[in-house]
Formats: sequence, C-alpha cells, structure tokens
Amino acid sequence: MNRLKPIIILPVLCVVLLLGIITSLSTGAVDITLQELFSWAVAVISDNPSISESKSLIIEHIRLPRLILVLVVGSALGISGAAIQGLFRNPLADPALIGVSGGAALGAVSTIVLLPVGSLLASYIEWIKITMAFLGSLMATALVFYIGYSASRKTESNRFSVVIVLLVGIAFNALAGAIISMLTYIADDLSLRELTFWMMGSFGGMGWKEVYFVVPTVLFAITGLCLISKPLNVLLLGDIEAEHLGVNVKQLQMFTLLLVALAVGASVSVVGMVGFVGLIVPHVLRLLMGPNMNWLLPGAAVGGATLLVYADWVSRSILSPAELPIGILTALLGAPFFLALLMSRQYGVRP
Repeated sequence: MNRLKPIIILPVLCVVLLLGIITSLSTGAVDITLQELFSWAVAVISDNPSISESKSLIIEHIRLPRLILVLVVGSALGISGAAIQGLFRNPLADPALIGVSGGAALGAVSTIVLLPVGSLLASYIEWIKITMAFLGSLMATALVFYIGYSASRKTESNRFSVVIVLLVGIAFNALAGAIISMLTYIADDLSLRELTFWMMGSFGGMGWKEVYFVVPTVLFAITGLCLISKPLNVLLLGDIEAEHLGVNVKQLQMFTLLLVALAVGASVSVVGMVGFVGLIVPHVLRLLMGPNMNWLLPGAAVGGATLLVYADWVSRSILSPAELPIGILTALLGAPFFLALLMSRQYGVRP
C-alpha cells in the first residue's frame, strides 16, 4: 500500500485525540455539556467561575487527573512499543517481553499480599505499591539485560544479542508469573480481590497523587526516546552497519531499554496490566507512514494516547454505572489483531 505522509497522519491523529479528550471530559455518570466545559475552561483562565461548583469539582478532581493519566500512560505504552520493535527489528515485539510488566506486577502483588493490614505502613499501601511496582520493573529490566549481555559474550560473535535478551525476558516473565500465582494462592479474600482488580488494569479511582508520580517520569522517558530516534533509524540497518556509521550500538541498546523500563514501569505501577497498546499502535502507524523513527516515535506516542482515551471512554460507558477494567478491553482488541497479524500474507501463513 502507498504510505501516507506523516505530515498528514500526525495532524489527523491530533484532531481525533482532541475529540476524544472532549468526549472523555464531558461524558460520565454526570453529563457535562460542551458549553459548560468551555465555560469551565474559561473560568480556569479568568478565575471567574461560571458553572456549578459540583460540576467543576467533578472535572477538576475526578475526570481531569484520570484523563491526564490516560494520555500519559497511552503515550508511554505506544512509544515504548515503537522503540522496542525498532531495537529488536521485529514488528511483533512488545515492551512486556523484556520483563518490565512482569517485574512491576511482581512488586505490586507482593505488596498487596505480604504487607500486614494492621501495620503502621498499611496507611501508605498505595504509595508503597506504586513504588514497589516501579522498582520491580527497573530491577527486572536490569536483571534481564545483565543476564542477556553475559550470555551474549559467550557466543562466537561476542556481540550483544537482543534475541538472547528477548529469550531471557520470556523466561523471567514465566518465573514472575509462577511467583505471582503462589502469592495469589496464599492471599486472603480482601487481598485477592484487590490484586485481581489490579492485574486487570484500571484507571478507576485515579487522582492527582498518581499524576504527580507518573507524569514526570514518563515525560522524561518519552523525551529521551524521541532524542535517540536518529540512531535508532541507523540501527535498523543492522548492528555491524550501525557501528560502521559511528553509532555506539551497546550504549544505544542499554539506553533504549532503560527509557522503556522507566516509561512502562511507571505506567504499570499505577494502572496495572494494560496489554497490546505497544503492539497495535506502532505496527499500524508503521504501515501508514513508514519505519522512519523520527516520525514513528512521536506518532506512536500520540496514537497510544488516542487509543487509550477512547478505550477508557468505552470502558466507563459500556457497563455504566459499573466500569469494565481497561486491561480487559485492550486484550479483547489486541488479541484478534495479533492473530490477524500472524495470519497475514506478510508472515506467510495465509496462502
């Protein structure tokens, strides 16, 4: 197919994202008209309230922080998927494969199950859970990278191999899954309900404290990934060719994995397990506007935010007044997409 120019795709994505933002802020258990939403925006700028206090509180303390988290987490997952696919030179790669999500899940589940309910720390369980999940993601990535690098040095080429890192990540995810299953088995009813809800992924109950934790870390990681788009482009030619063109391949691989761990780890630590965003968005955008990382990385950030904004709106609306965990919705969308991808002619399954 003829690839559309990125200069067309990105503005269209931004318009679609803006419509999603307006929809997310205006719809819910209490509907807010577009006129009221505009009046609230004017009131924020002019400090002259023109809508009811109750609706203003709904926007500022419930919908706005949730929307910011949805945008930031979607951007983190989208751009991380694009970076990992470029690093592995494989359109089927996903950030979860390198152990980031598994490490975050292990840290959060350990906190939920093992922290005594009556202890002095129990009142800070949300912050402890977020911190442990974040540290778990970083430690998992460091461990996977170290083992993968050590194993690569023993090969004939004595070169770092992303394939070995990928295999180590799969093994770590299996180990983390086994430990989580054991913790689930020994959990009491209250902990079991909480960890089950967290594992499904949800933005429910998110507030400004989660925003303050996630946004600075994710924005730092997204900025870093955008800054290394040019060397990632060179890396698409192959490790040896990139080295001949002056790219420090080992340093680039380490830096990319660290930034992905920061972005995805911070996101998963707060929201829980939200899958397939890092697989769907980069692949679709690559088909539409090509593999150029200078455009693909920012495009994947905007595309991930767009996908998650609409997924969050559907998750809040489809079972209203109840809420469907967004991780279930993204899995329902992503799994058929992944299977269709495998069956496409590009991968030789379909005759």
